[in-house]
Amino acid sequence: MDRKWNVEQVPAQPGSVAVVTGANSGVGYETALALARHGVRVVLACRNLEKAAAARSKILTACATASLETMRLDVSSLRSVREFATHLRAHYDQLNLLINNAGIMMPPYAVSEDGFESQLATNYLGHFALTGLLLPLLTATPGARVVTVSSLSYKWAGIDFDDLQAQRGYSRRKAYGQSKRACLVFAYELQRRLAAGGRTRSVAAHPGLAKTNLDQYFPALIRPLGSLFLQPASQGALPILYAALAEDLKGGEFIGPDGFQQLRGHPTRVESDDASRDERIAARLWRVSEELTGVRYLDR
Repeated sequence: MDRKWNVEQVPAQPGSVAVVTGANSGVGYETALALARHGVRVVLACRNLEKAAAARSKILTACATASLETMRLDVSSLRSVREFATHLRAHYDQLNLLINNAGIMMPPYAVSEDGFESQLATNYLGHFALTGLLLPLLTATPGARVVTVSSLSYKWAGIDFDDLQAQRGYSRRKAYGQSKRACLVFAYELQRRLAAGGRTRSVAAHPGLAKTNLDQYFPALIRPLGSLFLQPASQGALPILYAALAEDLKGGEFIGPDGFQQLRGHPTRVESDDASRDERIAARLWRVSEELTGVRYLDR
């Protein structure tokens, strides 16, 4: 891109519907706010409805004409994912944007109610299931997109199919990296599967280093340093918004900041390593994800 992209360049999107997971804070909140300002009806899909209501009030203060709905979604729970998808399909006949954003970063070891390692459950498997369950709505909506939020931290780990749930030993850093690599591999593979239809696109994005509440599990002495070198969440949301709204994307791209080492800056297309695009890894991850979640997708 020759010019620095900004969301203000995007025309209004009245009549569009978006679901943003984890919309109550951080880049999720900033993404929801920007979409609402562009006339999109935004479903704030959040685990904590009180925090979702607070975010809704805050967005309405900034944009009195915003069209917003809060709905409970705990992406770490397949039961919650199914309940959310059922409710959404019953009340909406279109879905223009699905922003798979909610996540946790480097918590102590824990397993979800479904028995999955918590970071894999929250960051990846829940979004895999959600996207599959909402795919009929997405494919029925011309020009719909799925934006899956990965992270530069995908470089921290490969996908350990022999110990996917970290039962043999838990590294917070490795588990986070694996979950975010899975998100990226998923976004690419989803585009391959959607390409034949051509109506729905899958795009991956990462925010660089942005100040969000993902640092809640960092040591107390480190957290205050974040404000010194992290870009604001509003800037971190720009790659996600570009992935969602830019007209020049065909699907299958990875969007991140254009600055040094993709740490900060304006959104642009970025590259990822060969393993993230390896179709054999993608096919294996897809099979395992369908088995674990019970959600089946399109066949290639």
